Amino acid sequence: MAKARFRFVGLVVAAGLMVAATGFGAGSPARAQDRLSIATGGTGGVYYPYGGALASLISEYVEDVDVTAEVTSASVDNMLLVDSRDADLAFVLGDTAFDAVQGNDPFEEAIPAQTLVTLYNNYTHVVTTDDAGIETLADLSGKRVSTGAAGSGTEVIADRLLEAAGLNPDEDIQREQLGAAESAAAIKDGNLDAYFWSGGLPTASVTDLGATPNVGLKLLPNDEFAAALQEEYGAFYGVAPIPAGTYPGQDEELSVVVVPNVLVVHEEFDEELAYDIVKAMFDHQADLVAAHPAAADLTLENAVKNSPLAYHPGALRYFQEQGVSVATPIAGG
Repeated sequence: MAKARFRFVGLVVAAGLMVAATGFGAGSPARAQDRLSIATGGTGGVYYPYGGALASLISEYVEDVDVTAEVTSASVDNMLLVDSRDADLAFVLGDTAFDAVQGNDPFEEAIPAQTLVTLYNNYTHVVTTDDAGIETLADLSGKRVSTGAAGSGTEVIADRLLEAAGLNPDEDIQREQLGAAESAAAIKDGNLDAYFWSGGLPTASVTDLGATPNVGLKLLPNDEFAAALQEEYGAFYGVAPIPAGTYPGQDEELSVVVVPNVLVVHEEFDEELAYDIVKAMFDHQADLVAAHPAAADLTLENAVKNSPLAYHPGALRYFQEQGVSVATPIAGG
């Protein structure tokens, strides 16, 4: 594999973009190159290890294709990278993907993207400690709170939840914009009271925080706001439990807002390559599960539902061959 190049896209670090080496640029069909990039997220979340495993899987099992996983600020910037063709595949939260294809804020225009598979649910973690004096989202008022990295799907859902709880994200909290790993480190150092994180189970940085001596990890339930989010933004918001024992010191199950993750490509992504990638993911799913437990949710049943975007023709062909009916894209609010 060629050495990776680094470039900044807003607040995103996009590594391994082999444009010059392959002649790849805006308007080029994906099959015209043999090097692909997957836009993932920060190193403290689930996207990056899952994306790294997916890059290795495609590189090994899809003929004449070499793939690199990129560290990014996640969903919002990932959609921009797909639009500019600086990334070929991207992990994206369903609510952000919907806003992107509709051209809703923060996107200036509609992005022509489609789904390959629905991957797994992201669970909305509101992370604090026993000593912070925070029992509900309303208690975040006046506190030092990270709403996620700028340009992330976590930031989108954090702002929406805070508003649903009656708080102004820009005025009622001391706002920080940190990724999961940076947020956990800030809590350890006493520089943060709480943070939002939208991710799969378990998320490594939350596990690490819970295992830290003299830190009493606390997660806040937030399912009560799901109905308001559904009414305002769309049916892609749901509710699910974080099982007891998922994280150190978490002795009870708690219910939180969830949103599906989708693997996204540009609508002009090569149909045969899309088919080959989806087939490889299911043929060798065990390789993905070995990298992160969230990949166990990749089933034929789950992969074809809860997407706010239309499925790519290459993916549709694979699912049709498997006899699976693909659900209609979920509508927004």
